[in-house]
Amino acid sequence: MSDLTVNPWKRHGKDRLYVNLSDGTAVAWADRATKVVTIKVQRYREEALALLRRHLGDGLTVASRPSTTHTSRPTSPAPQSGRPAPRRRVERSAPLPPLSPSEDLARNRPGASLLGTIAERGPSIAQRLRAKVLRQSSEWDNWYTGLEGERRVGRELERLSPLGWRVLHGIQKSNGGDIDHLLIGPGGVFSINTKTHQGASVWVGDTMAKVNGGQPQPYAAASKAEADYVRGVLGRYCDFAVTVAPVLVFVGVASLHRAATQYTVRIYQERQVSALGPLVGKLTPEQVERVYAVARHRRAWLRA
Repeated sequence: MSDLTVNPWKRHGKDRLYVNLSDGTAVAWADRATKVVTIKVQRYREEALALLRRHLGDGLTVASRPSTTHTSRPTSPAPQSGRPAPRRRVERSAPLPPLSPSEDLARNRPGASLLGTIAERGPSIAQRLRAKVLRQSSEWDNWYTGLEGERRVGRELERLSPLGWRVLHGIQKSNGGDIDHLLIGPGGVFSINTKTHQGASVWVGDTMAKVNGGQPQPYAAASKAEADYVRGVLGRYCDFAVTVAPVLVFVGVASLHRAATQYTVRIYQERQVSALGPLVGKLTPEQVERVYAVARHRRAWLRA
């Protein structure tokens, strides 16, 4: 049996049990009152039902609405009024020019974007040494902490190369932000956002996260938006559909908790990103190389 867990969830008058994978992905849920089960990932149907019966007994009813799986595409809605459903137009851009060394993002090391910002606007070496000797805090402390976090996650991602994965770091976006890491391989494309919170307790919900019970931070929502951005860029230059999944990686935390309903963003601690390595079935080796060739081209991102 797969590593599935059952998690209770109560909100807005609803009382449910969610069946999740070890990474927090929800594969099914059941309404306690009606015993109606919704299957979200069909490959885990029987295992999920068996687990739910242990908690709710017999008499479960599976909802008839269609569910998507990790290996099949969702069907298009039925056309109305006898007219065919319109095709979604994919905006294509002019081919990218030959890749020059100055445009090649494969040369970036983990934390490249942060390192560039610190070099351009941060304290001088003398100022840093003085602050260290006097044990003075600095507004740049968080930047250095974030830089170390990106480097730690980058090292973990580089270990996936023997399994057919390609990884890029510090991709500058046209809107001035950056993508910490982009992982491309047989299991698909993952846009990875790194958050470093040393010794903290972190809870992640559908859109927000809380660090040590503090104010909600839009970590999950931002990760989803970033994945959509990446999907748009890659879709302009690839002649096949490229799905992009958002990932949040927390570095140095003491504990990490996911809401039972959180299944659209993958949530990991830095040593757990190796769980992406065995994933397969999304891209062929040729498609991996094509996506990588586009993604490593700096101009593709600056045109977006």
